[in-house]
Amino acid sequence: MLERDFQRNVIKTIKERLPGCIVLKTDPTYIQGLPDLLILYRYKWAALEVKASLKARRRPNQKYYIDKMNKMAWAFFICPQNFKEVLDEVCRALKA
Repeated sequence: MLERDFQRNVIKTIKERLPGCIVLKTDPTYIQGLPDLLILYRYKWAALEVKASLKARRRPNQKYYIDKMNKMAWAFFICPQNFKEVLDEVCRALKA
């Protein structure tokens, strides 16, 4: 599965599981390494970096921003292999 197709599925599933949320796609040319998606739900947020697989190459700074944003709220790498676990964790965190 291509990353863009997987990302589309991630967005669709998030909107189904978190009704009323806002999912924003970030601009990779603005800050290199910033996670692909920002999810806003009620007064909380989470960030997701979408990858086509666990073995997909990580760009410079992606781990830095995931770690930094995870200290502020929640941030994860998501791929088809960890899709269910990561979405469950994001939904649990944002609904709490």
